[in-house]
Amino acid sequence: MPWRPRPSDRFYRLLICIGLFLRWAFRIRIIATGREHLPAPGPRQGTARARTPGSGAVFAITHFGFLDFAPVELILWKHARARLRFMIHQGAADHWLAGPAISATSSVVVGYTERAGALDEAVAKLRSGEYLAVFPEAGVSRSFKVRECKTGSVRMAAEARVPVIPVSVWGAHRLLTRGHGLSLQSAWRAPVRVHVGEPLEVGPDVDAETATAELRARLQAGIDACIADFPLPVPPGAWWMPADLGGGAPTEAERQLLDAEDVLTRRRRTSRRK
Repeated sequence: MPWRPRPSDRFYRLLICIGLFLRWAFRIRIIATGREHLPAPGPRQGTARARTPGSGAVFAITHFGFLDFAPVELILWKHARARLRFMIHQGAADHWLAGPAISATSSVVVGYTERAGALDEAVAKLRSGEYLAVFPEAGVSRSFKVRECKTGSVRMAAEARVPVIPVSVWGAHRLLTRGHGLSLQSAWRAPVRVHVGEPLEVGPDVDAETATAELRARLQAGIDACIADFPLPVPPGAWWMPADLGGGAPTEAERQLLDAEDVLTRRRRTSRRK
């Protein structure tokens, strides 16, 4: 039975300290714009932000690599000593290394088949004043363009009466992403661009499909802004750049085919678990 610690904010602070140390050790530069769109710092409970009912928010984060969450958490910690609670798929929660951290940080785990309980838990956290991080693309985009988003972010925000804050992260995928392992050489003095977009306000009568399309557009606009001033030269055919910008990433059409294959593979695995 894998070790799964109980939720612990002390353990969470330890993880944040480790992240800050790694950022310092590798001299990673987090370059953020749009900080004015972050929620204003509020009262604290001890060393961290206190939860206040009605002050929650959904942070919708782009998902190009496996470390995209880290700079967002560090920015929020510096801004307001705020902790993010993450919405994580069961597959990640089952991982031997990530699983204990996911458990200790009181993340919301979405099961392989049953999802209603996770949505209810997420809405409850938002209503209590938590910040909930969601990857609306529901998987890594191998084209490094924002792919089709699920409506869950908007629906949860509408039910909890909180805003959706789009956060675009560019550059973290160079360090670790699907098909490309951790590169310590790339991590040294690596720039990571983050853009916080204008919050998307949603009401209980929101059209989830329309609002989600707007969310996707804002996330892509943020990525475009990050690429425009990314402080690294881009060699022709760089694997970490989108194909339409001369990079070597799969095109959108190729990405959609690969995504379809992934869906079939997941269905087979789910069938075997039943």
